[in-house]
Amino acid sequence: MKLLLLSNSTIKGETYLGWPQEYLKPFLKGVKKVVFIPYAGVTVSYDDYTQSVVDALIAFDLQIDGVHTITDKKEAILKADCIMVGGGNTFSLLKKMQDENLVGTIKESVSRGAKYVGWSAGANMACPTIKTTNDMPVEQPQSFNALNLIDFQINPHFTNAVIPNHGGESREMRLQEYLVKNPNSTVIGVPEGMLIEVDGETTYLKGKGEALLFRSEQESKVLNSGELKL
Repeated sequence: MKLLLLSNSTIKGETYLGWPQEYLKPFLKGVKKVVFIPYAGVTVSYDDYTQSVVDALIAFDLQIDGVHTITDKKEAILKADCIMVGGGNTFSLLKKMQDENLVGTIKESVSRGAKYVGWSAGANMACPTIKTTNDMPVEQPQSFNALNLIDFQINPHFTNAVIPNHGGESREMRLQEYLVKNPNSTVIGVPEGMLIEVDGETTYLKGKGEALLFRSEQESKVLNSGELKL
C-alpha cells in the first residue's frame, strides 16, 4: 500500500500544490492514469477544482480525470494508477462518496496497488473515520466511517496557536475531547507543510516542522521527520 497524506495543499505565498511537489515527484513515478475526487469542493465547481489540480501538476505528465465526469466510476477507479482526493469539506466529501458507493471501490483499488494521494479532507478520508476533521458538518453522511487505509487518525492543518483574548478551546483540547470518547484511538496532529507517507508496512513523517502524537490519558508527544513507530 502506498499513500501520501498531506496536511494541506498550499503554503502562504506559494503556488497551489507547490510545496509537496518534491515528495509527489518520486511518489508518482510510473503513474499515468489518475482519478481525482473533487467532492470536498463546496465553494468551487468540480470542473474548476479538477482543472486546478491538472494545472498544478502539469509537469508530471499525468492523465487526470475528475470522477464526476466519468460514467463508469467503479471501472475507472479500479483501473487507475493513482487516486487523488482533494481538500475542502470532509463531511461533503464523505457523503458524496457514500452516495455514489465509492468507498469500497477506492479501498479495493488501493489494495490492488493503486497509489493514494490525499490532502486535508483527502488525508482525513484515509483514516478509520473523519472524526478528527476540522470542518463544520455542513452535510450529514451516512456514517463517519472513512476508507480505513491506516489505523490512526490525522488532524490536518494542526496548530497549537491561541488567538489572544479568545476563550475557545485550542486544537489540542479538542483532540483530547475526542480521545475521551474514543480512548482506543491514536491521533497525529500534522501541521501545514508536513505529510505522512505509507510505503507498505513502513510509515514516515516528512516535511518541515513538528507533528504531535496524541493518545488517551497520555501527554502529547513531539514527532519529527523520519520513520514513525506507532
